[in-house]
Amino acid sequence: MIMSRRPRRLRVTDSVRSAVRENNIQADDLIYPLFVVEGDQKKITISSMPGIFKQSIDLILKEIEECTQLGIKAFILFGTPSTKDARATKAYDTNNIVQKATRAIKSKFPDVWLIADICVCSYTDHGHCGILDHGKVLNDESLEVLAKMAVSCSNAGVDTVAPSAMMDNQIQALRTALDKEHLIETSIMSYSAKYFSSFYGPFREAADSAPQQGDRSTYQMDPGNSKEAIVETQIDIDQGADFIMVKPAMSYMDIITKLDAAFDIPLVAYNVSGEYSMIKAAAEKGWIDEKKLVHELLLSFKRAGADLIISYFAKDFLKHQNGFQS
Repeated sequence: MIMSRRPRRLRVTDSVRSAVRENNIQADDLIYPLFVVEGDQKKITISSMPGIFKQSIDLILKEIEECTQLGIKAFILFGTPSTKDARATKAYDTNNIVQKATRAIKSKFPDVWLIADICVCSYTDHGHCGILDHGKVLNDESLEVLAKMAVSCSNAGVDTVAPSAMMDNQIQALRTALDKEHLIETSIMSYSAKYFSSFYGPFREAADSAPQQGDRSTYQMDPGNSKEAIVETQIDIDQGADFIMVKPAMSYMDIITKLDAAFDIPLVAYNVSGEYSMIKAAAEKGWIDEKKLVHELLLSFKRAGADLIISYFAKDFLKHQNGFQS
């Protein structure tokens, strides 16, 4: 007599379900974004991202202390400078806010993993991710600025530089510049599959980085393409990327799965601002259970193939982790 399998036997209690769960979210899986600004005791509300703030260095240090107590060890740093210009000269200034914050963070928390976003959209007065000439973003001229920014951030103490400008050959430019300055231990986290997405809106408020003219469709990837993600990622790996990334994550889990299957290299999913804000807005209206939904969402990124997740939910998730397990 053939006995039928009964998969529900593995779901009878929470203890059994936890024991056989294929994917779990731990603090080590999460990277928390931080927005740093000039000043002292400065905490600026980001209206479209409830619970996320732009903060001065003194408050960023307190934020990191709270996060480390929750188990978060990895942070990606974004800065808003006091002045901007057409060629983003502040981006590679040793006294830029990101470089100053890096030195302060590493002085107090030497063991945290600190990542610096390498892009100039917050540093240009036109808001584009590279050097602009008559409405066109110049690729190779932009590489020079991105490379200088990466070297400056590395010299300040960041462990990893994360170029997000989507300029062709940006990984090669950064690796060459870093190695020339004997910064061989600085790793590169490539935004290898970064799409031209409407999910970035709230971030542009946070980073004051909206383009003043045109859009970013000529350098960010078309949302209709998936094979292109393989091409972009292969190029970045060949040029020296140590990590690859899919951004956004929620609507691009098929891309996460494709890259996980194609490449044996740490894969990062960026759970972006628009995804965060939609969930927060629905939760504020009482339409969803935020804790359970966030747990499900983060699990889905891991299930799709992500090794690491950049998420604005990281701190709240770990604060309420026990509640998420119900």
